[in-house]
Amino acid sequence: MTTSRIDPDALDWTKGNGLLPAIVQHWQSGEVLMLGYMNAAALAQTQASRQVTFYSRSKQRLWTKGESSGHVLALKSIRIDCDADTLLLQADPHGPTCHRGSSSCFGEHAEVRPPLGFLAELDALVAARHAERPVGSYTTGLFEGGIRRMAQKVGEEGVETALAAVAQDDAELLGEAADLLFHLTVLLRARGLSLADVAARLAQRHQARSRT
Repeated sequence: MTTSRIDPDALDWTKGNGLLPAIVQHWQSGEVLMLGYMNAAALAQTQASRQVTFYSRSKQRLWTKGESSGHVLALKSIRIDCDADTLLLQADPHGPTCHRGSSSCFGEHAEVRPPLGFLAELDALVAARHAERPVGSYTTGLFEGGIRRMAQKVGEEGVETALAAVAQDDAELLGEAADLLFHLTVLLRARGLSLADVAARLAQRHQARSRT
C-alpha cells in the first residue's frame, strides 16, 4: 500500500535481522534507481527529513543518499509489500543516482527505464523550458509565440499525422506522431497542465467504464 508515513511497528524486521531491502524508483518515469537497506532509524530519518536515508552495511551507520555528492533522493512516497518486509520508495533524484554518474545503479535511462518512461522526462524537460526560457531554444520560441500559435502547430501536426497514417510508411507516421505529441505537451504546459494530467483523465475514464 502507499502511505505518506509508515509505522515501523507494522513491518517485519525479523527476516533481515533488523534490515529491510528498500527499492528506489523515479517518481515520474518509474525507472528503478537503486537498492539499499533500511533499519528502523533509517526509515525514521527518511520520513522526517524527506531525503532517502539508508543503513550502510559497509560503514555500519546511517547514510543519506547524496550526503557527499549532493545528489539526494527527495522522497515522494513509500509503499510496503504484501509481506511487510520490503519497501518501495518513489523519489525525485537531484542528479545521477549512481556513484559512477549514471541515472540508475542498474544502467542508463534507455537500459532500465520503462518503455513509456521517456514521456515523463519529456514532460519535465518542457516544464523546465517553460520556466527558464533559454535563448535559442525552439521550445522557448513556441511558448513566446502564444497559445494561438501553439494550438495552430498542434492542428498542423495532427493533420500531418493523419495524412501519414493514410499515405506514408510507418517511419513517417512515427515521426509525425512524435511531432504531434511534443507540440501537444508544450500546449498543455502553456495552460498549466501536463501529460500526467492527461494520463489521470484517461485513467478516470477507464475506471468509470469498467464499473458499468
